[in-house]
Amino acid sequence: MRHGRWWRCVGLGVWLMVAGAVGTVSAQPPVDGEWHHYGADGANTKYSPLDQITAENFSDLEIAWRWTSVSHEVATERDAIDPGLFKATPLMIGGVLYVSTPLGQVAALHAGTGEAVWIYDPHSYDRIERPANIGWQHRGVSYWKDSESDDARIVIATHDLRLIALNARTGGLYPNFGDNGMVDLSQSLEREIDRSRITHSTPVAVVRNTLVVGSTLTDQTTTREAPPGHVRGFDARTGAMKWIFHTIPQGDDFGVDSWQNESWRYSGHTNVWGNMPVDEELGYVYLPISTPTNDWYGGMRHGDNLFAESIVAVDAETGQRVWHFQAVHHGLWDYDFPTGGNLLDITVDGRDIKAIAQTSKQAFTYVFDRATGDPVWPIEERPVAAGNAPGEWYSPTQPFPTKPPAFDLQGITVDDLIDFTPELREEAIRIAERGQLSPMFTPPNVRGDGRPMIQAPGTGGGVNWPGSAVDPETGRLFVPSQTRLRAVELIEYAPPATVGYFTETWAVPVPGPRGLPLTKPPYKRVTAIDLNTGDHAWMSPHGDGPRNHPALKPLNLPALGGHSGGNAGGPLVTKTLLIVNSGGRYVADQAEGARSMTAYHKDNGEYLGSVTLPSVPNGNPMTYLQDGTQYIVVAVGGGGGSATPELIALALP
Repeated sequence: MRHGRWWRCVGLGVWLMVAGAVGTVSAQPPVDGEWHHYGADGANTKYSPLDQITAENFSDLEIAWRWTSVSHEVATERDAIDPGLFKATPLMIGGVLYVSTPLGQVAALHAGTGEAVWIYDPHSYDRIERPANIGWQHRGVSYWKDSESDDARIVIATHDLRLIALNARTGGLYPNFGDNGMVDLSQSLEREIDRSRITHSTPVAVVRNTLVVGSTLTDQTTTREAPPGHVRGFDARTGAMKWIFHTIPQGDDFGVDSWQNESWRYSGHTNVWGNMPVDEELGYVYLPISTPTNDWYGGMRHGDNLFAESIVAVDAETGQRVWHFQAVHHGLWDYDFPTGGNLLDITVDGRDIKAIAQTSKQAFTYVFDRATGDPVWPIEERPVAAGNAPGEWYSPTQPFPTKPPAFDLQGITVDDLIDFTPELREEAIRIAERGQLSPMFTPPNVRGDGRPMIQAPGTGGGVNWPGSAVDPETGRLFVPSQTRLRAVELIEYAPPATVGYFTETWAVPVPGPRGLPLTKPPYKRVTAIDLNTGDHAWMSPHGDGPRNHPALKPLNLPALGGHSGGNAGGPLVTKTLLIVNSGGRYVADQAEGARSMTAYHKDNGEYLGSVTLPSVPNGNPMTYLQDGTQYIVVAVGGGGGSATPELIALALP
């Protein structure tokens, strides 16, 4: 195996110091122009008050510097390692950027040049063959500052189940943190687990002196037994575990009776794989909890299954539940919460409310008083259909918020099918007749017993892990989303499998006529919601979509929304702009539109232009001020092929 000069340094645990790079971390509280959390702040606003980049000059942005992820060199030298997409969002504190790579390495970079200050490599790829579920992908690190000293730490939960705290100035380990600088996260879930089915790829939440750790678990499984997604809190100084919150209640816990026939003993998942917002003043962390085993069949877990597909407010000091809301009872649709909510203060009917707005795959926005859990607007339990899958249990109702309105397509009827031309309309109807057009929360059928259920939103639809952003000055929520249909039917898993039924490779994309989507546009969009009124302020198609398709080009259609790529795009709000990954308009093809970053007017959704990037942006964009210059930085590329994983820093010339 070939070893480069850089690799010899890191392999020996030496951190690289670059001449002229800033190696200190500010001891001051967070200031305007820095980015201390994955979502900018603990509230997950993704907002910055910087205003140097405006509607008038956004299109003038140029690449100021670029940094190639050190995962690229490892992958080049080791053919067996296949890093995924570069999805991390950097932090910026005291003139230094901190970022994780797809392999879970940590880099500290000079904010003005992108030069390395130090590199830390936990060598997770020497300890495991491949992380569970999404493989070698990591979304970011976290920052903790000791209120009693100048100690500042960068914290990462690794793919191979370790919690590691690094000195923010040097990249060195803390011998008194855990066992020689590391905490083994496989040892405190209170159940024997298969390590190959669990990993960590999301930033740790930091609340005062507590580190809150979620997990990522393998979705598709043949057994009803699976690792539980319990959430744990650790002391930021010592690494000692302070508490565990049972996302699947155990023993005499509150909610255990919602798992009938003691199915809580073996059921798994119900994990937190999205980021977790925090309220420092209240000392609460808000858990966006996912689906239990299995995503589309729950015959082995009768009951509502708390706290699956719920938002749970937890006291970060004690781990005690403060309040909860379950958005899906006995989930059968993979409608887990993939992202953290956004915290902001709003005024509704003259009443000041400290709120949390939680967007979802269902295209709902659930809005609560974040201190009490009281809904800001009524949420109604409405009857939903039951199915006929053998052994299944169906909830008779599901929750429907009365406000705000849905931000994307929910359910599908014949009226939703495309009608650009009469011929395309007829073809769409014929295709749709092969499946079952269904309202949301329609349970899937068993293969051979009815047609496949067309689910809208389907897997990856609505909002996904890039999440939403808010403007705390106006109380507006900005939601990138996508319309994504999936055909779902259950297939039986024969013994020795114990799971009963599942879908074939999750769910199947639903085609439209001549390669077009089946439904009317927009296919990807950005929706602005005024959380003071609960009404939509505007909606803008995000990207050109298939307007240049041969069947549509003669029609000279406006932007239809859509671009190649897996999600709707990560948002960033500044004093002057709404910025969203991808979404370029007036391009030759959708792939070109995906390789861009787009700006919108915050007040009316007007498209203000796009900046072309070297490859598709995957990580959420962030912004900061360094030496008087505002930068926007985003992770692009990775995932194989020719797209090198890089951080791209944009600035005005």
